[in-house]
Amino acid sequence: MAVLNKIRQRSLFLIVVIALALFSFVLADLFKSGSAFAGSDNVVATINGREITREDFLQKVEIAQRQLGPNATSTQVMNRVWEQEVRTAVLETQFEELGITVEKDQMRDILKTALANSPEFLNEAGLFDENKLNEYIANLKETSPEGYAQWVEYEKTVSSNALQQNYFSMVKAGLTGTLAEGELEYKLEGNKVDIKYVQLPYSSIADSLVEVSKSDISSYISKNKKKYEVEASRDIKFVQFNEVASVEDENEIKGELADLLKDKEEYNSTTKANETVKGFLSTTDDEGFVNSNSDIKFDNRFLFKSSIPSTIADSIFKLNAGETYGPYKDNGYYKISKVVAVKQVPDSAKVRHILIPFIGAQMAGAEVTQTDAQAKTTADSLLAVIKGDRSKFSELVTEFSSDKGSVDNEGRYDWHPYNTMVPEFNDFEFEGNVGDLGVVKTVFGYHIIEIEGLKEKQKAVQVGTIARRIEPSEATIDKVFRDASSFELAVLDGKDFDAEAEAQKFVVRPVNGIKVLDENIPGVGNQRQIVRWAFEEGTSVGTIKRFSVTNGYVLAQLVAKHEKGLMSVEEATASVLPIIRKEKKAEMLRDKVSATNLDDLASSQNTSVRTASAINMKNPTISGAGREPIVVGAAFGLNEGETSELIDGNNGVYMIQVTKVEPAVALENYQAAANRVEQQKMNVVTTKLYNALKEAADIEDNRVETQIQ
Repeated sequence: MAVLNKIRQRSLFLIVVIALALFSFVLADLFKSGSAFAGSDNVVATINGREITREDFLQKVEIAQRQLGPNATSTQVMNRVWEQEVRTAVLETQFEELGITVEKDQMRDILKTALANSPEFLNEAGLFDENKLNEYIANLKETSPEGYAQWVEYEKTVSSNALQQNYFSMVKAGLTGTLAEGELEYKLEGNKVDIKYVQLPYSSIADSLVEVSKSDISSYISKNKKKYEVEASRDIKFVQFNEVASVEDENEIKGELADLLKDKEEYNSTTKANETVKGFLSTTDDEGFVNSNSDIKFDNRFLFKSSIPSTIADSIFKLNAGETYGPYKDNGYYKISKVVAVKQVPDSAKVRHILIPFIGAQMAGAEVTQTDAQAKTTADSLLAVIKGDRSKFSELVTEFSSDKGSVDNEGRYDWHPYNTMVPEFNDFEFEGNVGDLGVVKTVFGYHIIEIEGLKEKQKAVQVGTIARRIEPSEATIDKVFRDASSFELAVLDGKDFDAEAEAQKFVVRPVNGIKVLDENIPGVGNQRQIVRWAFEEGTSVGTIKRFSVTNGYVLAQLVAKHEKGLMSVEEATASVLPIIRKEKKAEMLRDKVSATNLDDLASSQNTSVRTASAINMKNPTISGAGREPIVVGAAFGLNEGETSELIDGNNGVYMIQVTKVEPAVALENYQAAANRVEQQKMNVVTTKLYNALKEAADIEDNRVETQIQ
């Protein structure tokens, strides 16, 4: 009791202590997750001072995902939205500095143009009706907050596109090709020289004779920093364990298919006796048999030979009705095919029709008010009128048909192949005769059809195919799991990754240069989980982890971490080594030359003097030597008859002598060339201008830090 009394007396003190403890816990969590009060963890990016928030970014990603559909991966969608956001922010900086905007009236004109062909905004005359647009927006605002938000984003996109178009048009309007530029362009192409030259090719010195040290490569990188700046990246290697059907699995599937051909004796518990169950060869219910035993349902269409895969077409068309072919392998399945029926079918037809839709029919618009029964009555009435006077068909098409795709052609579908139309329509036109009239119901409504033409008949077959997907058995799946587990335990126990893989006859695949926002692992596909793991702070070089992937497992090891900054000597060696080697070869070639004219140089180096004619600066190529812009430039700096000193080119060291200088014929006016220069400038504005603005922009990418990846 004494203790309880003391607690009561100090209750206020305890409450304060507990409150402080809870508050400190919350504060600790906030500080742990970043600057809670500044909200930095909520900023995906800052572009030229503009913040893109996590909420806004993810909302746009969600909209884009719906637009792009399920085939687009989340990373693809995020990267697409990211590029759009960067482009918008970079260009909006320019719009604000210039003070250009899209005003309300201009916005309406833009929407009018963009939506000019949208049926919901057209009046009875087929013209854009602004009132309908206003009504549509107001209705969205009242009934669908989500739809209205998407509309607002659409307006922003339209506005942004208009501003971009205006901006680029303004820049293009400021571009010009001056007469001086036109003259230069003309002379670069028209001025020509003939030369004699001696080439000392770099290939004359073996690579093994040229020593390039790590310090040489490091020095080169330091002098060319911008060229060798790299993002953070990771190198991994992995072994993939695929759950694929074994030879035994495939043989078992083929055996099961072969068994389906035969009749079987099965015990009937109702009759207490054995009964014969018909197999695929003897059954008369081919459709039912296929649907009961196949992974692909029965297809009742008749097929021409050209519609059957070429690998089996000849074999199928040799069969009579009731005969089978297979088992055979096709597109991930083992199959047995049976020719169910054979008939002669026209290869193409020409028809005209009138479509009468009903409420609920596919693609029926809001203006459709007839029920199924009413539409049928209308179609029958029209059929009676047409039978009485076929000349009225065209008039009735215009008045009644809802098939906009054929109304302008008097309801006609010109020559089209078999199986082009929906099944009921197809059956009527290809099983009838020229001149037949009838009413056919499809998912689109009731069609009044007239067959106007049928072309030559060909053999067609109806094929029933039992298909079994080629899949690994449970035993195979278990073996793959055991193999993956065995390898994982061995390497986690300290065994060398490559040596153990070789011992167990597994293939090790290296993947280098993975970036933090990549998603594809070559050979495995979209594997963001592996990329994230490679960049996690706790993943050190040498760490090994198993991942479950589609149809199996991947056991990966982190091989190397490359931080953002200058490329390491090891990484740069492949690209820098040839450059330095070429420079050193040039120096070695120069050191062994003392000649000052072409003949002496050719004689001392056991080579010949060659010639090249009509060289120009626009296309700096030397016949017999290749593209050599520095050498060609030097030639145009010499007078006729003058000989150069040694010149380091792309493919060797050169000495040249100009034998003829042929200036371009002077023109009275260089406007045509100036116009070409202007057009060349304008052609690259859209890409080069934006890329330059983006490169100059201050972009802080926080997608990784905010876990938008």
